[in-house]
Amino acid sequence: MIKSNGTLEDAKDEINKLKEQPLNVTVNLGRNKFLEFKGELAGVYPALFTIKPLITGFRGKTTYSYAEYMCGRVKLKKAES
Repeated sequence: MIKSNGTLEDAKDEINKLKEQPLNVTVNLGRNKFLEFKGELAGVYPALFTIKPLITGFRGKTTYSYAEYMCGRVKLKKAES
């Protein structure tokens, strides 16, 4: 079991602050596989958040739960211009 850092409300607040900003997204797919792409936080909902990839032709999951963010499976970082 992976321990999370903080509470669910803290995670929602952190993610909500990143809305409509360019982000570097890193997703841990397991077995030492990582997916990295640039995207924009498109929607924040009660149980999940969505990311709009800035890459044309992107084929992958773009909806993540707050649990994935809290456990470190999904990492969001502001993209530098």
